[in-house]
This record gives sequence, structure tokens and C-alpha cells, in this order.
Amino acid sequence: MNKTYLKLSLDLDFVLIAITASMKDYMLCHKINTSLNFNFEKVEDHEVYFNIDEEPLTFSKYFFFVEQGEIEYYILNNRNAEGFLIPEMNKVDFFMIIHQYIDNEDLNFILTGLNKLSDIQVAAQINPAKLRSNQNLIM
Repeated sequence: MNKTYLKLSLDLDFVLIAITASMKDYMLCHKINTSLNFNFEKVEDHEVYFNIDEEPLTFSKYFFFVEQGEIEYYILNNRNAEGFLIPEMNKVDFFMIIHQYIDNEDLNFILTGLNKLSDIQVAAQINPAKLRSNQNLIM
């Protein structure tokens, strides 16, 4: 008997920035809003099902939309009381996800601005395809 395999591929077409900052999520967003002229607002939490038989884990999520270019920015908390959104990145506190095209100049502006904030230890771009748990970032 012939076997047919279904291969799933995730849409990882976004920019991912890992942020290490020991502060509350709303304080991080406030500092980013004031220093980088963003306007992050709290939206419904990001839910991830780790086991089908259990309730989903929720992670706080903030959203900012730029009409020119239709760019969507998200900030996701990597931690909650039960665990991590991306367990292999357990030293990272937050992720910034940027959907739609963003040129290198704008990306460098964001990274430089984030790294200049005194409460942020480090902000760096990472490749989502190299993460084992990258499916947890899909919205």
C-alpha cells in the first residue's frame, strides 16, 4: 500500500526581535511608545495550546498598526506563570513581531532605539525559522 505524507509549512514571513528587559509588559510598551513614537495598545491575549486536552496558555499581547505600508507590530510576553511561549528562548522576556515589509533602515532604527532604552538589556533580530517552537508565534 502506498503512503501519502502531508507536509505542513508555516508562514514565517515576519521580522522577529527578541527583547530582554526585566520589567512589566505595560511599562515596556510605554517606554517604546514614548521613545520611538509607537502607539502600542493592549489587545486580547495570545493563546497557545501545548496539549489538546488542556486549557491554552495565554501570553499578553500588544498591537500597533501603521496605515502607511499596512505594517502590523506586536509585542508578546514570552513568560507567564505556567511557562514560556518559546521555551528554548527562556532568557528572552518579550518578542516584537513585525508583519509586512520593513526596510533595513527602519529595522535598524527600531533596533537601535530599543537598545538605547536603559531598561532593555538587549534587543536583537532572530530568525524565526531556526526556533523549534516557532509555531507558537503564528497569529
